[in-house]
Amino acid sequence: MTGSHSRPRVSNDNPFSESQFKTTKYQPDYPGRFKSVSHARQWFESYVDWYNFEHHHSGLAGFTPEQVFTGRYQELAVTRQQALDSWYQANPERFVCGRPIAHMPPTSVATNPISPEEAKLGVPSAVNFPTLARAKHTARETTLILE
Repeated sequence: MTGSHSRPRVSNDNPFSESQFKTTKYQPDYPGRFKSVSHARQWFESYVDWYNFEHHHSGLAGFTPEQVFTGRYQELAVTRQQALDSWYQANPERFVCGRPIAHMPPTSVATNPISPEEAKLGVPSAVNFPTLARAKHTARETTLILE
């Protein structure tokens, strides 16, 4: 794997997986080392269930992945907003920035979205740019062949 200091459409870089690994390793019951393959499978099975159905993600505005995937987050957001509204009506002086709003998860997520400028230039969204080190190596080989 070639190192990269930037992430523009680099195929060997996955920040979502890196984030997942950190969440996994910081679990209080993460064993560090597993006794066997079956022990690892058993632990990860319960971990994945917890992660998808119980863990409220900050990147999803406090909803679980299951709630966002199934669309249940919309009715839960209405309930949250009703609770915030009732708290605000009971004690408006506590909310110095005004009426609180229940946050919603993002509508789309991308590691390296195509900017409007790139779209105008016709940059396809599935472009796989090489890493800097590989690009330099390829340029050097091309120069040697041409000479």
